[in-house]
Amino acid sequence: MGRPGPASQAKRSRERLKQERHQEKQEKRESRKEQQKKERDRLIAEGKDPDLEGIVAGPQERLEDEEG
Repeated sequence: MGRPGPASQAKRSRERLKQERHQEKQEKRESRKEQQKKERDRLIAEGKDPDLEGIVAGPQERLEDEEG
């Protein structure tokens, strides 16, 4: 058996970077999920329905690019 060549070392390095990036993305996803849960809980505590937050009843404003 021979020693691993530079290609194997480079591949290991790439794979390690890939794993690190995957871990960072997973942590960001979990952080966003937790933040959304906190925001939802806050709205519920205030007596507001989070699904309806930001919805305005009645006629909506026309968009500038819609003419007609």
